[in-house]
Amino acid sequence: MSAATAHPSLRTRLLGAAVVLVLAALVVAGLAIGVILHRFVRGQLDGRLDAQIVALRAGLEAGILPESLDAPPFDRPGPGWAWEVRRGPETTRSGSLRGGDIRLTEPGPEDVPGRPHPAWGTGPRGQPLYARVVTLPGTQPATIVVAAPEGELYGPLREALTSLALALGILGLCLLAGLAFQVRLGLAPLRRLRTDLASVRAGTRERVPAEQPAEIAPVVAELNALLDQNARNLERARGHVANLAHALKTPLATLSMALAAPTRDPDGALRREVEDMDRRVRHHLRRARAAALAGSARTRTPLAPQLTDLRNALVRLYAEKGVAIALAVPDDLVVSCEGQDLDEMLGNLVDNACRWCRGRVQVSAVAEDGAVRVRVEDDGPGLNAEAAEAAEAVMARGRRLDEGVPGHGFGLPITLELAELYGGGLTLGRADLGGLRAELTLPA
Repeated sequence: MSAATAHPSLRTRLLGAAVVLVLAALVVAGLAIGVILHRFVRGQLDGRLDAQIVALRAGLEAGILPESLDAPPFDRPGPGWAWEVRRGPETTRSGSLRGGDIRLTEPGPEDVPGRPHPAWGTGPRGQPLYARVVTLPGTQPATIVVAAPEGELYGPLREALTSLALALGILGLCLLAGLAFQVRLGLAPLRRLRTDLASVRAGTRERVPAEQPAEIAPVVAELNALLDQNARNLERARGHVANLAHALKTPLATLSMALAAPTRDPDGALRREVEDMDRRVRHHLRRARAAALAGSARTRTPLAPQLTDLRNALVRLYAEKGVAIALAVPDDLVVSCEGQDLDEMLGNLVDNACRWCRGRVQVSAVAEDGAVRVRVEDDGPGLNAEAAEAAEAVMARGRRLDEGVPGHGFGLPITLELAELYGGGLTLGRADLGGLRAELTLPA
């Protein structure tokens, strides 16, 4: 299982939590506002019905006939607005009932005697009604029922809730859009940190910028401390390798000078052994120095200046031979490689070409597929069939590179080792000029 599948991203977590919280808040807000609207609409309707009850009650107490209080909309049949006054066996009705009765199906509790309380019922035509009922005490008790269509209670509420749901939906979308922008804005420092780390790895930066938000600043400080520690360890490793090189090469040089006298080594066997030891020591010291560059991708080295300096040096070195070195390298081509290692690899290849050429050496470089390919060609004898088989054996991955290809010395194995340590490689072939073609691949 991949890390992305096992552990959702911070953006997914934040947006998921935001969606859940926003939806929960909208639902709670919708319910709360719905309750408030229901109470408001019911309060308005109760007030209207209670006003009719007060008018009817006052008319009864003043001895005024209730029929005279039959004002609109209680005088129009059909819509459901109606009232009744029940006193003993007598029932006085509004004109809208036309002789029918209000049948209460849910009278509702009378909380305070003498005060109106809600009830539900049906009209003469079976239409649902919402009513207010009050019982008047006295020597001749009377019950007043004032009703309105149930739609007057729930119709405005449905309209208000529909508009409320639409408004809450728009608000929810705006909130989610704002939260998405906020999450993107909040995670922007992490994206910049990733870009800065990629720049450090690519070699365009030495350290991550310390100007960071307070929450990320401690992490950046630890990263920079780790980078500084790695740099110090690298310098110490190089110093140890240099000390070891000096400690080993000096005795070997002394032995070589001591064996230079014919009397001490008549057949030259010891001298050859010392020279072989010296080559092996140099080879493995170079490997140890290159292995200390784990993370060397931080280094960026321009290719053209290195080759230009190398050409100037080798032209003077092979001045008697009259070697002409042609360069076809873009000025902006850069490789992720230590400068001293690049000098050694290019020096081995170009020096080998100058040694075996008849007079012409050509060096070209191109960038493709995230890598830089440096091609060194000469017009020398090149590789015959036997030498080609030996070159393939030397370049095979996993073989010990303790011996060099005949005619090419130890420069090619060392170059291959260094190139592989940087994730590149080295191949040999036939050049268009007729001689050897060595193609070095390094990360761009």
